[in-house]
Amino acid sequence: MIRKIVILFFLFFTANIFAQEQYALYFDSNKFELTPKETSKLNDWITLNQNNKIVAIHGFTDEDGSTGFNDTLAQKRVDCIFKAIKNQIKIREDFKTLSFGESFDQSKNKAENRKVIIYYILEKDIPREEEILGIKKEPLVESNVPKPEIQFPEKMLFENPDGSQTEIKLDKAFMKKINEAKTGEKLKIDNLNFIINTFIVVPEARGKMYELLLVLQNNPILKIEIQGHLCCMPNDRLDLSTKRSKAIYSFLVANGIYPGRLSFKGFGSSQPIYPLPEKSEEERAANRRVEILIVEN
Repeated sequence: MIRKIVILFFLFFTANIFAQEQYALYFDSNKFELTPKETSKLNDWITLNQNNKIVAIHGFTDEDGSTGFNDTLAQKRVDCIFKAIKNQIKIREDFKTLSFGESFDQSKNKAENRKVIIYYILEKDIPREEEILGIKKEPLVESNVPKPEIQFPEKMLFENPDGSQTEIKLDKAFMKKINEAKTGEKLKIDNLNFIINTFIVVPEARGKMYELLLVLQNNPILKIEIQGHLCCMPNDRLDLSTKRSKAIYSFLVANGIYPGRLSFKGFGSSQPIYPLPEKSEEERAANRRVEILIVEN
């Protein structure tokens, strides 16, 4: 009689698990730690599969011992493997680990039953991951219902280093444009400038930073990628484009925006609007820019 399956973490796969690659590791009787030989095998496997992706881990035992003991032993074997690989190789976030104990078709050779099987997808197949796992996504339905209009402030007071305050007018049209932008759309942030050869934002550009912050604060589903671009030089030797986009990212995080909603990337001068070398300051200014890619909205 098939005994109860103990589920540690859940993933509702509808596909046949054998659609993936698999790798088995074996344990001594009543043990949940790998032998030196199996540990070496696991380390070799990790080295060869760092670009692949684990989708499930299953644990098994032989029939010796009580059902409760075997279920617990199988769980501990799964835990042993998971701890060894969790920081070494990609793992699907909603992956499942299962301990079957002795509840499976046992081999006559007991040593073959004391095992953990790692199921994984090759790097070349990762783009087809959900297809391989049989996970069907519901088609997205475009909604014609407009997003609720947010009433952004027209002005903001900033504290100066000397204790005085400066009032800056905010660009409500720009904030509205970001708030209503569609996924995949890219928007340039005009007048977001940095001190030359640094990633320090000039004081006059503080308003642009806060405009972006206000939109993110008022639109909790908005996710963005901050993209930095340089002018003039063919090589970004100081990686300024990345440092500048990271500076904006750090400002938003420091002001309470959840990091999972943000990412940053520097492109150097690899995506110029005008070809290098630019012919005028107008062209250089156009190439020297920060853009926002709408990742989700």
